[in-house]
Amino acid sequence: MAKKDSKEDEEIQEDVQEETQEEISTNSVSITPDEYVDIKDLPGVGSAVASRLKSAGYLDVIALATANPLVVSEVCEIGEPTSRKIIAEAREAAKMNFLSGLEFEDKRKSVQRISTGSQAFDILLGGGVESQSITECYGEYGSGKSQLAFELAVNVQLPREKGGLEGHAIWIDTEGTFRPARIEQLAVAKGLDPKEALQNIKIGRAYSSDHQMLLIDKVPDLINKDSKIKLVVVDSMMALFRAEYIGRGTLADRQQKLNVILHNLQRIADRFNVAVYMTNQVMARPDVLFGDPTVAVGGHIIGHVATYRIYLRKGKKGARVAKLVDSPSLPEGEVTFQITAEGIKDVEEEGKRK
Repeated sequence: MAKKDSKEDEEIQEDVQEETQEEISTNSVSITPDEYVDIKDLPGVGSAVASRLKSAGYLDVIALATANPLVVSEVCEIGEPTSRKIIAEAREAAKMNFLSGLEFEDKRKSVQRISTGSQAFDILLGGGVESQSITECYGEYGSGKSQLAFELAVNVQLPREKGGLEGHAIWIDTEGTFRPARIEQLAVAKGLDPKEALQNIKIGRAYSSDHQMLLIDKVPDLINKDSKIKLVVVDSMMALFRAEYIGRGTLADRQQKLNVILHNLQRIADRFNVAVYMTNQVMARPDVLFGDPTVAVGGHIIGHVATYRIYLRKGKKGARVAKLVDSPSLPEGEVTFQITAEGIKDVEEEGKRK
């Protein structure tokens, strides 16, 4: 078996060397990533390697450039030196170098936002739920986490002048809470065709943490097939992990797998300029005697990766309170909103940030 693998690696290495020499001799001008129609066009990737990479889901230069060499080596069944060389070529082509502050500012101009339906909530978030970022909402049951997900899945389909992106959505459901009737209800309220609104949402029901990871791995394929996808919803992130990983002895394994999933989502957000919205469950800390003992589950892993963290709780007279807990650029604050049959709305005389 080892001899067979070694022989395969040697053949692939020869394929890589021949392809590289051919590219160097015929193409002295560097090619930008956007000019690659097929990963076969990348220096160092021949037809044999390209076939394995595509089968593993690496369809373009950016996917390869952001990949882990060890993972590529394992899933594509090629030698680690070969995978490292291919990824190095992809990173060179993708020009993954340092940018000046002005260049990065210019790159940030491509960021888009989806309205929450509440003007006050949008102001709290700097204009709405942001693309190229992960937005996490945590809170107890009935606090409005899934309702915000429904709202975003419909609002993303609205014209830009109405707070949408004229796009589609992906919904990964781990709790069985997705309801087509609610989508149709919101779509009608916003002047959209209810059946078309449902058609524009791809739903994946996850039944285990491994299944959840598999569905997230398939997201890039869906976006490559439908470039209008602008939102990825995960409702909820921790439900299956809490059910499967019980006790302190499994904590390390759980957190490692969770870390992989979260970084995959961040890469998807960056690579495709989509917004990622995830809900999270909570627990009560018994050692907190005064104040609110509610904390998000998932530990520091989620806290470090989420770009925006929002704590939702029930307010007075059926209202909901959204508190911005963490953001790289916005101050903490909270606003009140209400959930109606027509979606998320401002509370009367509410709209000012506290």
